[in-house]
Amino acid sequence: MLQALKSKSMNIKHLSLSVALVTGLLLVVWSVQAAQPVSNDKAAMRVERKFRQYKRVHQEILKKILEEDVDPAIADMEQILSVVAKDGETHLMLAVAYCKKDDLKKAFEHAMQAIDKGVPISRFMAGEHSGLTKLWSMPDFKDLTRKQKLLPAHGPTLGNLTNDGITVWLRTHGSRVVQLTAHSKEHQHTVESTLFKTTKEHDYVAKIRFQNLKPDVQYSYSISVDGHVSNRPEWKFRTFNQSASPIKFTVAFGGGAGYVPQHEHMWTTIYEKSPDLLLLLGDNVYSDDPTTHQMQRYCYYRRQSRPEYRFLTSQTPTYTIWDDHDFGTNDCQGGPQIDIPKWKPDVLNVFKENWPNPSFGTNATPGCFYDFAVGDVQFIMLDGRYYRDLQKADQDSSMLGPVQLQWLLDTIATSKATIKVLVSPVPWVFGAKGDSRDTWNGFKTERERIFKFLHEHSVDGVILMSADRHRSDLWRIPRADTYDLYELNSSRLTNQHVHKTMPEALFSYNKKQSFGHVTFDTKTDKPGVTYKIISIDGDVEYSHHISLSDLTND
Repeated sequence: MLQALKSKSMNIKHLSLSVALVTGLLLVVWSVQAAQPVSNDKAAMRVERKFRQYKRVHQEILKKILEEDVDPAIADMEQILSVVAKDGETHLMLAVAYCKKDDLKKAFEHAMQAIDKGVPISRFMAGEHSGLTKLWSMPDFKDLTRKQKLLPAHGPTLGNLTNDGITVWLRTHGSRVVQLTAHSKEHQHTVESTLFKTTKEHDYVAKIRFQNLKPDVQYSYSISVDGHVSNRPEWKFRTFNQSASPIKFTVAFGGGAGYVPQHEHMWTTIYEKSPDLLLLLGDNVYSDDPTTHQMQRYCYYRRQSRPEYRFLTSQTPTYTIWDDHDFGTNDCQGGPQIDIPKWKPDVLNVFKENWPNPSFGTNATPGCFYDFAVGDVQFIMLDGRYYRDLQKADQDSSMLGPVQLQWLLDTIATSKATIKVLVSPVPWVFGAKGDSRDTWNGFKTERERIFKFLHEHSVDGVILMSADRHRSDLWRIPRADTYDLYELNSSRLTNQHVHKTMPEALFSYNKKQSFGHVTFDTKTDKPGVTYKIISIDGDVEYSHHISLSDLTND
């Protein structure tokens, strides 16, 4: 498995195919079940219904295990395996169940079954909250992981790229001393990071910053874990050119990335389009359980272990915000207080632990909002959940809260960027979700205040970006006496569940999983933004160019 991680994208696709292809397997199951008793047919139907939302199946089982309903959970999993025998995630969860029962022999047997069926070995090596740490003391497990324990268990994931620095995120197997080295062969320039020791308290996570890099330079990097150096040929990055300079670069973005094994090759598809940045705009892991740390970590672990995802993020700087399913539950709101409900700071801490964002709100007002610039393009990333306060009267409602709203307006007012991208986890356009008030449709007064501010201050070059809807759209929001606002929306990276297309949009696509691919170009005589909708198969389903001249008050 680890050898396969060294190969290029073709081998990564093969890895994804080695995991149970649920839909295809179920078709085979139905043909086999025809000769079985009727009760087995009913069992297959129950499993088939569950697998339509694969990301939820094992979360429901984990919930039972955590609530001490271990034997019923095991019975559920045995039923799943009687129908879909090759589902590795079920074997992994059986290992968790038997660890809970202190039956480590059976736990190890199911761990081996899971690995044999394509579950990465790192799933059993990483994280204090996996429910599998009892395996770590077993001699058989130590023999199995002897070589791998000095490699990153999760990551590396790049983030916060500038013209002279970058952050590298990773998780180790147990407490380790980590050091990173970046080297440019072309410029004969080498930078070493400081030593960093991972700890149980922070789930063995390291976030290490490279400083003093040269602008617009290609670097390869290596990772030393307890003195053992791992240098993968695919571990590389390129710094941007000087700050505030004209630039051309590409961004892949989307949301709706529930864990579905047969769709995880989406990360390979994105990699093959060579984006300079990856923006994940909410519903990134679908924990849907803000009070249970182990559930939240489980959802991060299963994504962070995927070889396709690791390959992409090891060389593509990644920036994230959350939406309802990562912050709380469906269509939730956090309310105006920082620590009420009391689970809010804890959920934020887990989020901060797992992403290398430039910052997380402000010192006085925490959250997942921040901004960053790439050349003369600025991204303003918004937190639409932590302070959301939806009241019966629209004028009393706030999605951002007063502090974040003022931060947004101040950031816009002081921006010198040619293009300013306002990034929301939910659609700006009112019609994207019918009459639902979960989008900006429920916060019309606050949205109007933002748009009015743009008009009154003659802010040019604004593009809107969003996620949430399980499809990809392009919208145009008309404004009186000034330029229209274009909204780029995409949020079906891996999800099975789909939302209907919207005829009111300029374009709306939902036939397959898809992502948004955006080229920003301020270097040419005719600068602008090109938005493409690309399917999971790599096909360009739609392309639209927005000229910068169309984003001006003149």
